[in-house]
Amino acid sequence: MSEFFVPVRVYLEDTDAGGIVYYVNYLKFMERARTELLRQMGSEFGELYRQGLQFVVHSVDAQYRKPAQADDELQVSARVEKIARTYILFHQQVRKGDDLMCEARIKVACISATKLKPAPIPSELQQQFADVSA
Repeated sequence: MSEFFVPVRVYLEDTDAGGIVYYVNYLKFMERARTELLRQMGSEFGELYRQGLQFVVHSVDAQYRKPAQADDELQVSARVEKIARTYILFHQQVRKGDDLMCEARIKVACISATKLKPAPIPSELQQQFADVSA
């Protein structure tokens, strides 16, 4: 699997006063896709936390192409672009049919849950991410 997809329905609460998806909500949709990818790999954030680790968003480079509106059915992708010792770089897209609505590169860092400092991603999790990025 090189790209993972999650369907997302746009609700009225996701829109702004102009009736289009509020920009930050695209990032929430992308977070859902990354979370579901982790779950499909057999891991969960709770399990990582019990190991004393957390994943946090380090940086986001997003481009907004077209507006989505309430009741739109979107497809949100998550593709692993790079796996490093302490972070994973994702390329993510939000599409409505063939239309690209938004895309982003999101760097997610692994940190110690107690020290809040960078920590190595466990080797078995690195391998799982490598397997889904192949």
